[in-house]
Amino acid sequence: MKINQLKSRPEINDNAKLLKVYTQFESLITVLEGLSLPDNIVDSINQSIEQLNMTSNDRLLKETKKEQTKIIKLIEKQLKIVPINHYRNTWMALGMVVFGLPLGLAFSTSLDNMAFIGIGLPIGMAIGLAVGTGMDKKAQEEGRQLNLEIKP
Repeated sequence: MKINQLKSRPEINDNAKLLKVYTQFESLITVLEGLSLPDNIVDSINQSIEQLNMTSNDRLLKETKKEQTKIIKLIEKQLKIVPINHYRNTWMALGMVVFGLPLGLAFSTSLDNMAFIGIGLPIGMAIGLAVGTGMDKKAQEEGRQLNLEIKP
């Protein structure tokens, strides 16, 4: 089964942010075309592309981001394939919340000064970056990484 193409929209060249997101989505579709995907995943991708092709230009930025996230989650969940630095970006935020806040709270209560609650955030971010980078490296070694980096 073949992945549909996005509609060409020359009018988005005026909006730099929209152009960046739309071009990134096109790159994602191009990379996915090079893979042998199951028919159910190709159907979902085609539905997302058709949704975008029917979207008006005023809602295109929001819809493109939404459909891109949906496709990335789908291929991650079904095929365990992720973009470059996917785990690093995910775990950086998780590290700050899961590790950083409790560490900051422990520092602030042990020192009896709540000003130290923020000291755990960079520690948690470093832990999250380390975990995420390790997972990205493992995905690359196993050949489960797309040749594309999704920028937020």
